[in-house]
Amino acid sequence: MTLLNPYEWQVLRLSLWVATFACLVFLPLACLWVALYDRCRFWGRGALDLLFHLPLVLPPVVIGYLLLFALGKQGILGAILYRCCDIAFAFTWKAAALASGVMAFPLMIRALRASLESIDRKLEPAARTLGASRLQAFFSITFVQILPGFSTALLLGFVRAFGEFGATITFAGSIPGATRTLPLAIYNATLIPGAEHEAARLSLIACVAAVAAILASQMLTRTKG
Repeated sequence: MTLLNPYEWQVLRLSLWVATFACLVFLPLACLWVALYDRCRFWGRGALDLLFHLPLVLPPVVIGYLLLFALGKQGILGAILYRCCDIAFAFTWKAAALASGVMAFPLMIRALRASLESIDRKLEPAARTLGASRLQAFFSITFVQILPGFSTALLLGFVRAFGEFGATITFAGSIPGATRTLPLAIYNATLIPGAEHEAARLSLIACVAAVAAILASQMLTRTKG
């Protein structure tokens, strides 16, 4: 007898895949934006930063609607992608990953920026005066110092994407086997009379996953210490 039934395995695997894919796409983008914001001054810099932080304050359903408006088959960009390249995002697992990544993006940015602001800025110029190139100084000095922030950004992004609900259900829907992640499965179970046991089991799975993420974070912190 297995601990999880096939349906529970299905929603758990999909949730893990969606969160992982969201981090693989959006964490490098967060690193790139933090580096650009820190080292470059250009027109629209503040407006872009404000835009990237909107998912922190807007209701997730609004973010999902905006994604649907932009990338749905009839959306501003989505219609072009669908007609020209036969690419569709809405109501697919890609939509769930995109919605989750967008919601996690500002948390990644803030974790990376907090780590960057705590480093010793004098070390990199000192390394360059000793003959190191700009890239060598960055990766040997600055990058090493912000690694703890990178790990924090990865963890925060993953757990935020794993637990995303509002933007996902709006942009991706709740399609069994395709877009129904663990939070959506819990919500769906609460709507079915007599499915309280299923909702409780799914909630327990979510709790176990959350505890596992916290323990992984603590182990990573001890290792780096």
